[in-house]
Amino acid sequence: MLTAEELKRSFSRQPAHLISDSRKRRAAVAAILHQATEKTDLLFIERAQREGDPWSGDLGFPGGRCETQDLSPRHTAERETLEEIGIDLADFEYLGQLDDISGAHIPIIVSCFVYMTTQRPPSPLLNHEVARTFWVSLDDLCDDRRHGDFPVRFRQTDLLRPAIQLPLSRGPVLWGITYRLVISLLNRLGCAPPTRSSDDLRREP
Repeated sequence: MLTAEELKRSFSRQPAHLISDSRKRRAAVAAILHQATEKTDLLFIERAQREGDPWSGDLGFPGGRCETQDLSPRHTAERETLEEIGIDLADFEYLGQLDDISGAHIPIIVSCFVYMTTQRPPSPLLNHEVARTFWVSLDDLCDDRRHGDFPVRFRQTDLLRPAIQLPLSRGPVLWGITYRLVISLLNRLGCAPPTRSSDDLRREP
């Protein structure tokens, strides 16, 4: 696992590919890493069941849509993280930004900002948009046996999509935009997850 300084240099050498499209709404999320002596974990949320929300009940990162009062997409990610799970990212080390992701079926562009801490945050304070949070080790995320094509449901339609079966006692698989962001992050971290074609990844909402 790369150190925080090595990761920051990696982001500096290879800046994120940003997408500009005024026809699409913008959103921003935070990928939060906890690095201990022997392993590194990544924080996920399970979104609450909400009627009309296309991501209702899905797994993802804390974050949300950019609002006019936000100074930047990064500010959106930090504001939304504080609102949704009570974590102030000002106390974390900022590493850099992943490539923007454009939704294939939802007109939205998602920016992802990566943070790291060596101190496990206290129990999060969840708002009404989040059902729970949990940590997953990078070892599990990089395990080839957890990657594959899984059945998912999107807008009342059953689909078969690339996804990761996380080590959870219950809950959906990780797929869609967050899956694409996780693959991008794992590549940055030096992990070699299974390769997916660009056509496969463009199918994700």
